[in-house]
Amino acid sequence: MVYRMQKDALKEQAPQPVLPLDEKDKAILRFIQSNAKATIREIAANVHLSTTPVHERIKRMEEEGVILQYATLLNHTRINKGLMAICYISLKEHNKRSGGKFIKTISEMSEVIEFYIISGAFDFMLKIVVENMDDYYNFHVNKLGQVDNIAQVQSTFIMGVIKAGQPVIS
Repeated sequence: MVYRMQKDALKEQAPQPVLPLDEKDKAILRFIQSNAKATIREIAANVHLSTTPVHERIKRMEEEGVILQYATLLNHTRINKGLMAICYISLKEHNKRSGGKFIKTISEMSEVIEFYIISGAFDFMLKIVVENMDDYYNFHVNKLGQVDNIAQVQSTFIMGVIKAGQPVIS
């Protein structure tokens, strides 16, 4: 496939080298993955460093693209977004222009909370969150159905969440 999905899905980018992380970096990452609201002082106490080196390490990892963002996980059902679906999509054309246009269009849809390029029978996987089946139908027909270059869509509905938003470094 011709697509690259980094910060800007439409720009060509060289692969980024792996940033070497020492045990203190990993300890910082483990801590902030479970508590993004932690202060520098709390992180420093947890990893047994003073605040200045912790701040410098975090800043370096942000600048180097190790830390992409700080996020808050929400309980979808408590905010009336109780229906989650996974959409698998394959495209008719697999060229850079049409793929880039598709990525840009889907990225702007508020119902799409995760968006991946995948291998196999489909080209993309979307995680959709809406209020109910009527809203999903509306999304599928009036938004997704209007996007050019889609060959096939397969939807799977999430019946329950076992594990989500787990740390990458454990």
